[in-house]
Amino acid sequence: MTPRLSEYGVITRLMVKHAADAFDEAAIAAQWRDLNFTAPPDRAAAIAESEAFVALLASRGAQIDRLPRNDAVGLDSIYVRDASIESPKGMILCHMGKPQRRTEPDAQAGAFAASHVPIAGRIEPPGQIEGGDLVWFDDQTLAVGRGYRTNAEGIRQLRALVGPHVEVVEVPLPHWRGPGDVFHLMSVISPIDRDLAVIYPPLMPVPFLEWLHARGIAGVAVPDEEFDSMGANVLALAPRVCVAVDGNPRTRALLERAGAEVLVYSGTEISLKGGGGPTCLTRPLARR
Repeated sequence: MTPRLSEYGVITRLMVKHAADAFDEAAIAAQWRDLNFTAPPDRAAAIAESEAFVALLASRGAQIDRLPRNDAVGLDSIYVRDASIESPKGMILCHMGKPQRRTEPDAQAGAFAASHVPIAGRIEPPGQIEGGDLVWFDDQTLAVGRGYRTNAEGIRQLRALVGPHVEVVEVPLPHWRGPGDVFHLMSVISPIDRDLAVIYPPLMPVPFLEWLHARGIAGVAVPDEEFDSMGANVLALAPRVCVAVDGNPRTRALLERAGAEVLVYSGTEISLKGGGGPTCLTRPLARR
């Protein structure tokens, strides 16, 4: 049976933030450089991409919760994965490593309360943690990237919140492009089934690669030229059914050769400019 908290179980309910609610012209002009977007998003094109992305998710039967507009948060709030974490007892609210995003967990807390989604707790300062650094492999196994966005105190608090029955595997992350870069554990690994994950080996610690091998997880290795275009950021809607940003043909071919169905969306405005792929754009709330 597929674990309820895995990254590859059938998603029955998830939360997204539509570009119409995350981006407005004034915020784009004021924030895009400070938030390290590569260019200002084109709002109209971003809204069209969001529409298509949400329709793609809904076409596979998922209930879509739409996170409402909130003037207390910025453009990065479109990447809903980072502000909260699934856990056995409900959602855990993060304390963001990126200072400009510190208001996002409270915005999500209000939406969870309105939708009757239970909250198990929150990470308190000086702890910091972001949801993109968390990867559930099954109900008892959670990998956590220790990097610039997630610190040791955040991981300590996480262990207490998920409880003793969950093994928390700490994965040291590389410096790569430094603290200002958008780099999470899910930048280099995306499980798409119990025994298969998309990976980018050059930026993965050797002990973690060995740990994956010991668990019988095969890796679809993203080519170097498709890493920056988010070839390694893939959302599993169900085992071996996944969503990827359009434009990574070699990674897609490797996935299909491994027996996966790959659904693609245009993400120039909502993904590539802000550094957030399909996992970043979604906060799964329930899996079957």
